[in-house]
Amino acid sequence: MYNYLMNYFVLKRCLVVGAFLALTVWPYTVLAQQRYRVAACDWMMLKRQKLGEFQLAKDIQADGIEMDMGPLGQRVMFDNKLREAHFQQLFRRTADSLGIEVPSLAMSGFFAQNLLKRDNYLDLIDDCLLSMDVMGAKVAFLPLGGSGKEWQQAGSEDHREMVSRLHQIGERAKKAGKVVAIRTGLNAQETLCLLKEVKSKGIKVYYNMQDAVDQHLDPCEELQILGCKNIAQIHASLTDSVTLDKDPRIDLHKVKQTLDKMHWKGWLVVERSRNAKDVRNVRGNFGTNVAYLKEIFQKLRVKN
Repeated sequence: MYNYLMNYFVLKRCLVVGAFLALTVWPYTVLAQQRYRVAACDWMMLKRQKLGEFQLAKDIQADGIEMDMGPLGQRVMFDNKLREAHFQQLFRRTADSLGIEVPSLAMSGFFAQNLLKRDNYLDLIDDCLLSMDVMGAKVAFLPLGGSGKEWQQAGSEDHREMVSRLHQIGERAKKAGKVVAIRTGLNAQETLCLLKEVKSKGIKVYYNMQDAVDQHLDPCEELQILGCKNIAQIHASLTDSVTLDKDPRIDLHKVKQTLDKMHWKGWLVVERSRNAKDVRNVRGNFGTNVAYLKEIFQKLRVKN
């Protein structure tokens, strides 16, 4: 009888502990199984490389945050805290403690800086790749908006130089087990041609829905032209006007159906889509956008 009672109490304790662990782990297991994850850009939330960005991401119920490499301007290198051991530990520990992932790092400085005129561009890329190691990110965002329009003309000297530089960047990223995802400003067919010229698996597309809408193109058709394997991540937002839930310029339900059919999975990152009458209301704008994306892509209703 004594052994029976002891076994009973041991079994009961195991069941209680097991139930507790199941309830604790279950939300994270479900999240990990989600095809689509939702993040937000720290620099657009006025939290570029600030410790508070992780708590803010938690507060708006995002799954992750896209960290920026810091300003560039006239500097030789990014103003990047992630080169310092103290900040490396602090940022990573805080992100982990709050359950916030960092899927990507952004080199937003190249929205204004010309990649073709930076002799040390490979040093900047290396800085980003090393910072990605710190935060466990696999994708780097490289916008080409600051490089002008001349490079977009096939056969031009700038075009040949851009192809050469992107190939070198891609090979560096591939060797490090990562991807540099570019925003070209071109349509999908033109972007595909560029990828074929670059000839590096380390270069993919960071698709921005805003580009298609601004050019009066169908985002769903553009996504299908690019193809699943060429899209690393998606900036799921438009130019500032209204939040995504009130924007008639795009049908996100249709976008999801398209991505489902393509068997694409990955991170949807909110960059803009702020209420133009209240652009500095970070929690209101980004919280609303995150909630709307989760409602559509994760079938979750998020409290704002």
